Amino acid sequence: MKRFCLEVSGNFACFTRPEMKVERVSYDVITPSAARAVFESILFKKADGRPAVRWHIRKIEVMKPIRWINLRRNELGAVISTRNVTQAMNNGGVLALNIEEERQQRAGLFLRDVQYRLHADMEAFIEPAKYQAMFERRASKGQCFNQPYLGCREFSADFRLIDPDESAETISEDRALGWMLYDLDFGDPNNPLPRFFNARMEQGVVQVPEWESEEVRG
Repeated sequence: MKRFCLEVSGNFACFTRPEMKVERVSYDVITPSAARAVFESILFKKADGRPAVRWHIRKIEVMKPIRWINLRRNELGAVISTRNVTQAMNNGGVLALNIEEERQQRAGLFLRDVQYRLHADMEAFIEPAKYQAMFERRASKGQCFNQPYLGCREFSADFRLIDPDESAETISEDRALGWMLYDLDFGDPNNPLPRFFNARMEQGVVQVPEWESEEVRG
């Protein structure tokens, strides 16, 4: 596996805590699953129906002070069901939601003016050199399959590829972050389960444990 580093930044971010059922409240820093999604937005490949590349987040560096903002946003209170999608595909119908009827205004506690350096190892199951070169080329040119975002799709992220060994001026803060979402366990594709780890930031750096370690719990 080869280590890569992306510096990402944005005006707003929300890495939603799953225990908050109604209002969106962000974790203090980006989660490993959100960091993985940034790398996958630049390069994600499948071969024979299975991922050809897998990203393992190893370290998160917090480059700017943790700042908060309260916002109220309009959200849809409903989604179109899979059953209705299937029926429309089979019968040629039209799917739609009435925004005026389904709009809900919700408050949220979000992060503002964020910047991170995300360190990840690429595990390529076939032709690793090919995929490593492909990622380097795409990331260095700012290319992506879909716009990377910081927790919510409307909070887009800027990114640039940097040398993983380049020194970083992280914030000088230690903070216990508590139990943080690591990622979803897709061992059973029909019932993915969340897994957590007890995260801690030391001098602006969060070390992410191995997925198989005892620190990661369901």
